[in-house]
Amino acid sequence: MSRPIVLSNNNLFVGLDRYGLVNDFYFPYVGQDNLTTARSLHHKIGVFVDNEFSWVNDGNWIIDLNYVPDSLVSKITMENTKLQIKLEMNDYIDCDFNTFIRHINIHNLSTEQREIRIFMHQVFRISAEGRGDTVLYVPDKNYIYDYRGKVSLIINGKFEDGKSFDQYSVGNYHIEGKLGTYKDAEDGELSNNPVEHSSVDSTIRFKKVFLPNSSVALDYWVIAIENLYEGRKLNDYYMKTSMSDRLKYVTNHWIKWVEPTKETDLDYKKEINRSLLIIKAHCNDNGTIIASGDSSIFNYGRDYYAYCWTRDASFSLWPLLRLKYFDEAKSFFKFCSEVITPEGYLMHKYQPDKSVGSTWHSQLLNGRNRLTIQEDETAIVIYLLEQYYNESNDIDLITYYFKKLIEPAANFMASYIDINTGLPHASYDLWEEKYLTTTYTSSLVMASLDSACNLAKLVNDTQYVDFWQNASNTIKQSLNKLYDKTLGYYIKGFVFNPELNEFEYDKTLDMSSLYGIYLFGKINLNDEYFQNTLKVVEEKLKYNNEDHGVIRYYNDNYFRVDEKTPGNPWIMTSLWLAQIYISLKKTQDAKPIIDWVINYASSGGTLSEQRNPHTNSPISVDPLVWSHAELINTIIDLRGV
Repeated sequence: MSRPIVLSNNNLFVGLDRYGLVNDFYFPYVGQDNLTTARSLHHKIGVFVDNEFSWVNDGNWIIDLNYVPDSLVSKITMENTKLQIKLEMNDYIDCDFNTFIRHINIHNLSTEQREIRIFMHQVFRISAEGRGDTVLYVPDKNYIYDYRGKVSLIINGKFEDGKSFDQYSVGNYHIEGKLGTYKDAEDGELSNNPVEHSSVDSTIRFKKVFLPNSSVALDYWVIAIENLYEGRKLNDYYMKTSMSDRLKYVTNHWIKWVEPTKETDLDYKKEINRSLLIIKAHCNDNGTIIASGDSSIFNYGRDYYAYCWTRDASFSLWPLLRLKYFDEAKSFFKFCSEVITPEGYLMHKYQPDKSVGSTWHSQLLNGRNRLTIQEDETAIVIYLLEQYYNESNDIDLITYYFKKLIEPAANFMASYIDINTGLPHASYDLWEEKYLTTTYTSSLVMASLDSACNLAKLVNDTQYVDFWQNASNTIKQSLNKLYDKTLGYYIKGFVFNPELNEFEYDKTLDMSSLYGIYLFGKINLNDEYFQNTLKVVEEKLKYNNEDHGVIRYYNDNYFRVDEKTPGNPWIMTSLWLAQIYISLKKTQDAKPIIDWVINYASSGGTLSEQRNPHTNSPISVDPLVWSHAELINTIIDLRGV
């Protein structure tokens, strides 16, 4: 299930599902820790009127999810024609405080005066195992307090006249035969149980009499803090302030953030701004950028995408640099300089708090120890630093990070060359699956070493320039070893097997091989080997019906829908082909790909990782930040033609 709405302030992140309900709530970092997950914890919104009760996800509501234009503020409508009730919601994360707020306009569509009761159910798991959490009702301030350790959540709300909730229920969730306090709400009344611990949840009720054909505003909030007393002050502030004004303030904050795009002469401005905001939503203030906050992937796999891969993060920052957004990149470079190893490389992936993330990469291959990295993740950061300078002319930043980041990374890359092949030693490939010397990584390392040389000359520190340049030149002279003349394309790669004393070739047709040569290989686009590879990609990896997608590589099994297809189309690889077409002045071939990507986005404009080749429905995480980055890059490229 996708997250058509994601909200963030770069510390707190909330993902809403197709019903507009909270399914992800990350704090104190974007991507860590998830206090409510799609696997087992589901928040609810319920309405009781005329002795009938309905949850908004029970199939009786017409729900439309979108954003207020150019903002990270939702625009959601929920209508139940039988109950004659409509809810209009604007959800947002306060840009000054770590608070999730729902501004709900409740409409009585009946010609009769009626009492309407709104129930807000929340279920958090602050502790990893659901033990030791406590929820209690605080009578002096009339709020719900959910806490464990340093994390505290204050849950409250008010109508526009200042009246808060009138009933509450605190209890156990999915343990000891108990379903949760939401069941207590279904008769329209709550039990007012004041405290519970272990696996817990809570429900609060807001009650009001509505005139015929009238509406009333209700604001509901969850304050996430590490200091309870600061949270109490913030709750008092919200109780006293105009929440409508707060909504306007946050909305204007985001509209102002995307203002720089107004000065650009670009098509698809709406899609650019939406993608910019989704990228921004996944950034942490400490410089880490997660690949996706959609935790629903955990229902089908073993882990989330809520990690910082320096590869994904670098590609996500690239379009921001091209549009003159620099702060996010500055924070990212600081993060990279803090986690780079003494040997000069970056690890597989990182937690949002900068600690090393999980991995499935073994250190043992054919009985020998190997370096469990993806070398492209180190190379892309140095390459991105040159792009940063090209857009910003910020020589001070390059000088500051030259010794901390650029020099150690370039020295590692220049040393990690196989003298027998002239190419980088094997590491895990771009897709994190194969331990190889690949076409993609070899091309990128070559370009990254050139970037390091250029940056060294800028700061007048040329001690290692000859070393780096020689390594880059050696790779360039050896790249054709990755081209198979019989097959007519650049293969995925090869690895040396010491037991057999020979190279083992992986001749998979991979879109990343074509893209690596195109973007980093510094070849003429009329080059015979490049053109041959492009032709085979078009024949084997590109769908040629109304689905304009491109698969990663032939027979890609990752979430593959069936064996009749060679794999699922990916958003990013499809846009890579569009970028190549644009460079070849074939915009008539590029635009259908762009339109295919946009036309099948979610109602909120989010882009998934993959699409079903039969239905174009999203597969894997949604949104994937990298997909949005490539959409912006492709649109910028298109305008340059």
